[in-house]
Amino acid sequence: MSIRNLAAQTPPVGTATSANPPTLFTPLKIREASFQNRIWVAPMCTYSAEDGHLTDFHLVHLSAYAFRGASLTIVEATSVTLNGRISPDDSGLWTDSQIAPLKRVADFVHSQGQKLGVQLSHAGRKASTCAPWLGEAWRPKLATAEVGGWPDNVWGASAIRWSDAFAEPKEMSLAEIREVIDGFRDSAVRAVKAGVDVIEIHGAHGYLLSSFLSPISNHRTDKYGGSFENRIRILIEVIEAIRSVIPTGMPLLVRVSATEWMEKNAPESWDVESTIKLAKLLPALGVDLLDVSSGGNNQHQALEMHPGVQTSIAGRIRSALFSTGITNLLIGAVGMITEAEVAKELLEAGQPKEKDATVEIEDEQGEIAKADIVLVARQFLREPEWVLRVANRLGVDVAWPKQYRRAVFRKGSIL
Repeated sequence: MSIRNLAAQTPPVGTATSANPPTLFTPLKIREASFQNRIWVAPMCTYSAEDGHLTDFHLVHLSAYAFRGASLTIVEATSVTLNGRISPDDSGLWTDSQIAPLKRVADFVHSQGQKLGVQLSHAGRKASTCAPWLGEAWRPKLATAEVGGWPDNVWGASAIRWSDAFAEPKEMSLAEIREVIDGFRDSAVRAVKAGVDVIEIHGAHGYLLSSFLSPISNHRTDKYGGSFENRIRILIEVIEAIRSVIPTGMPLLVRVSATEWMEKNAPESWDVESTIKLAKLLPALGVDLLDVSSGGNNQHQALEMHPGVQTSIAGRIRSALFSTGITNLLIGAVGMITEAEVAKELLEAGQPKEKDATVEIEDEQGEIAKADIVLVARQFLREPEWVLRVANRLGVDVAWPKQYRRAVFRKGSIL
């Protein structure tokens, strides 16, 4: 028997059955992809692939979220080249043999009526590190050749090491830049063949594309360095390459570090205003959503770590776009979202004007919603059923897995 016969869920788990649910549990359509709620699983590295191939671990790990109501689950940073992995244990799509294991996950996720995304990535100067549990106190540890690393073949925007814990990167040649762009394109083709519904480009956290954006980590003097336009060039070319080979109905997302938190430590850095400037260009390139993260590009970052700091940045970007009439770029908020009420409020400054519309109505204070989507990471590791718990906490009736319906939370129960 197929999993479609045994475990298919109609309607998809996490679909609101209550009248007038909060925006968090209203449907959203992006191009031809429909999502029954606005809670997505953010990509999280698990360091459990074999030569870039997903394993049984990934089938169980990723499927658990789809089975319990996440409308989109995004596969972890997936390298587009062999030397673009963060660690020897990262997933990849640089070769055709990696399609089938990804398709296996996609097939189960689809059997639940849910969507699967993949985050395409190149680690750049932060490549060839060990899984974090192999380092002392979870600090970065270089993966040497003896443990499957490639410290002598790490590429970067410039020959600037992230820290002493990382390899000395080689400044990429123009031919190597083209090789990486082609790698993103070819990996996107493989993702489509695997049945993936959504592609995200990883342009955050100090990995390759992120390091090109910052004048601190990019000291190039050619067309990929110097001016703002030159520093964003590789990201633009990656976007164009991917959009040219994926279906027109497939959503394309970009994750960025909206600030590298170096405003206090450097005269020039990548900051929120830089991100707003970039964001204004994205709709015309075929990008549908900006996934707003921060940090990760510099060991000296003056990082502010408290709930709401990153989601507030998302709101600032969304407000800036709306103030200039740009309403066709969705914004995803991520970072320390652990409570139902917080997730709800991020999307609740207004209600959609019509079904599937972007949230754009001002609230009584004249403010707009901070985001259109919430992306949640570590809270899903703690509670794979987080969608169901959030619904219960907010008093929303949602579809449960039919196999688990005898365990439905009672209304008013404290969880």
